[in-house]
This record gives sequence, C-alpha cells and structure tokens, in this order.
Amino acid sequence: MTLRNSDFDEIRVWDNENFVHPWEGMEHIGQNERTFTETADGIYVTTEAGKRLIDGPAGMWCVQIGYGNGEIADAMATQARDMAYFSPFNNANSVPARLAHEIAKRTPGDLNHVFFTTGGSTAVDTAIRFVHFRNNILGRPEKKIVISRQKAYHGSTFLAASVSGKERDKGWLDQAQGMSYFLPNVNPYIRPEGMSLQAFLDEKVADLENAILEIGADKVAAFIAEPILASGGVIVPPKGYHKRCLDICRKYDVLYISDEVVTGWGRLGHWFASEDVFDIVPDIITTAKGLTSGYVPMGACIISDALIDSVSGEKSQGATFSNGYTYSGHPVSAIAALKNIEIFEREGILEHVREVSPLFQERLTALGDFPIVGDTRGMGLVGCVECVVDSNSEDSLDLDKTVGARIDHHCQELGLILRPIINMCVFSPPLIINVSQINQMFDIMEKGIKLTTEDLAVKGLWSA
Repeated sequence: MTLRNSDFDEIRVWDNENFVHPWEGMEHIGQNERTFTETADGIYVTTEAGKRLIDGPAGMWCVQIGYGNGEIADAMATQARDMAYFSPFNNANSVPARLAHEIAKRTPGDLNHVFFTTGGSTAVDTAIRFVHFRNNILGRPEKKIVISRQKAYHGSTFLAASVSGKERDKGWLDQAQGMSYFLPNVNPYIRPEGMSLQAFLDEKVADLENAILEIGADKVAAFIAEPILASGGVIVPPKGYHKRCLDICRKYDVLYISDEVVTGWGRLGHWFASEDVFDIVPDIITTAKGLTSGYVPMGACIISDALIDSVSGEKSQGATFSNGYTYSGHPVSAIAALKNIEIFEREGILEHVREVSPLFQERLTALGDFPIVGDTRGMGLVGCVECVVDSNSEDSLDLDKTVGARIDHHCQELGLILRPIINMCVFSPPLIINVSQINQMFDIMEKGIKLTTEDLAVKGLWSA
C-alpha cells in the first residue's frame, strides 16, 4: 500500500506512543521526529517525503547485497508457502541442514558445528552458555570468567551485554556479576603520545596475559573479541594483535571466541575475517547480520569439532545442552541465507569488496585533512570518522554529541545516512556499492564535515 505523506502525521504519533525503539532515550520518549524509510533499492533508501538517500550503515551493518533483491524475496515467499515453520526441538528440515553444511564449508579449521540463533546477541549468549556447559561437564565449575575489552560490543541480551564493554550502555542496566573482566581500550588512536605502535601492541597483548595470571587460568573460561570493534567506533587493533592473543589463550587453556557478527559475510572481503584477514582459527565464531543480508533475522554460533568432541559420546555424562530458541534454524531465514550465499558467489561480491576497498579507505583517510577530524580508521567496507572539538571543556560530551548529530543532519540533507555515535560517524555501506557511489558518499561526507565546522565556528565552539 502506498501512503500519502500526510498519512505519516498519524503514523508518527503511533510510532511515538506505541513503538519502543532500541536504545530509546527515556527523557524524550514520545517526542521523537524520526525519519521513516519506506522503500529501498540497491544502496538507497527512500523516506516518507520521497527523498532518496545512500544507506551508509547498510541498515545496521547488514544489508550486504543491497535492498530490493527479488531472488531472496521470491525464495522466502516460496519457502513460506511450502514450509513456513518446523520445530527444531522435535524434527529436522532440509533447508537449515543444507545451510549448516554451506556455512561449515566456509569456516576456518574444524568449526563445523552450527547452532542457529535469532541474531547476534543470542549467538553470543549461546557461545557463553556452551563454554560454561563444557566446563561443567569437564569438572571445572569455577572456570567461567569471560575476558573482553573496553569498547567491545557483543549484544544486548543479558549474557551478551555482560561481556560488552561500552561503558555508557551499562549505566542503568544490570549485568551478570563476577562473570566478566574487561581489558583496557585497544584503540591505537588513544595510545600515549610518543608510544610506538609496536609498544602499544605489546602492552595490549600483555593486558590479556596479565589478566589471566591475576584471575587464575583455572577461573578464566574464554576471551571474546571482535576482529574489529565495530560499535565501539570501528577500532582496528594493531596488526598481529589477534594472533598473539590466540597464542596466549592456547598457553593457558582459555577458549577464543571470535565475534564476527559484523565482520562476517563479506564486510572485509571474505566469508569470515578470522583466518583470512587476521590469521587465527578460533574455537567459536558468532555471526548474524550479513548471513541473510538483513532480509530476515538469523544468527549462528559455530563451534569447533574439538570442543564438541570433548563433551560428547561417553564424555558427555548424559548431559543435554539445554539451550535453544523457537526459531532456531527457521526455514524461511535459512532459505534467505542460502540464496544470499548463492548471490555472493554468482555476483563475485567478495572479490568486488576487495577490489573497491582501497578506494573506500583512501577516501576515508583523506577526511583526516579536516581540522575537526581527529582520526579516521577502517578496513574493507567499514569506516569511522572521529571528530575532536574541545576535550578540555566541562561540556565536552555534549559538544561531542553535537558534532556527530550535526554531521549526520547535514549529510542526510545532502543525501546520505550515517550512524552518529557521539563524536564519531560510522558507516558500512552495502557491499554492492560501486566506485562512483563510493565517491558520491565521500563527497557528501566532506560537505557535511565542512558545514558542521562552519556551524561550530559561528557558535564560537571551534576555531581552526
């Protein structure tokens, strides 16, 4: 049904009165003027006012093959007519079985056991529950602590939030107590002046080993890490960081969970980034988002054969891994993922990402020439622009929020959606973006940053 623009006056009221959005600011609940995006095609979304915008974040890091793909839509519709649902607790179905096999063909090492979830948060919850479950079977009930990092984001369900390290998300919500330990920020941008990147790398690796020794290896169950800390501001750890951390984990019998909810499914030009980009074969990979290109919810926790073998058969003590979801392996989601993989391969999307990423990163780096930009960072088709106004001001946080919001506002007026995170602008466009569209996106960003700088200068908040 096509809606008239006037219809949105009433719909906006319903949105404010009835739809509680993620990360809802309670101070202004019911007073928001959110943009409605109603139709989409390729890398573009169209608003209720008919304005066409480049979707810089690809929804939420997830619309890999772009919007409006009829093949996925038709496959989902056919599957819904044939078999809309089956109970994964009592039966099997060929579609998720095929998908599990296709995923296992693309994972590194012996990560061949695929547990389907509803999204990234439940994939991380499943990983942590399995790690705890395994240690219970092995007679190590005290080996439960999960080490993570400041600025890491692993989800918003209870266990996933408990191992997430974004401090501003923790202020008013409870987390599991005594289960997590957070290492300092791994962002090279914040390293002390005069410290070399190598020295910073050594320090960050030492953080992990020192924590294991402090806590006790008999109590540390796992280290969970994003290859790139996405929601924390696209933090790219120093080269060699993940490999050295994996070596530390192996030394102390600590499992390594690679959270590839964002980096999996082509974002860095490979099915998974763990081995192909960062040279590690973890014990568990969690994934979601690009698995179905965001067309329908689905996630997965992928567990190594070695871990499964250690608690199965005669070693299982008759235990049941009592973890699961009504929609685990949902056939409509599974067929969407299978079709997504087929499109990736036929269209050469992974190769395309590797081909256009150098231009993307070159244009990203060039934004650092603006005086208001403190840092640019990224890899593949994901990037972040971090702005700095006045870190010594008593109102520095408010100023930072102003900068991010203003850049987002100007870019949206010019035809680009970004994801403002305080003083950072994060973007991860659909993987089908072409060279001219990449240039168009960064041209708009340059104008948005320039206009924001002028706004701040007029208000006396910035002087070059």
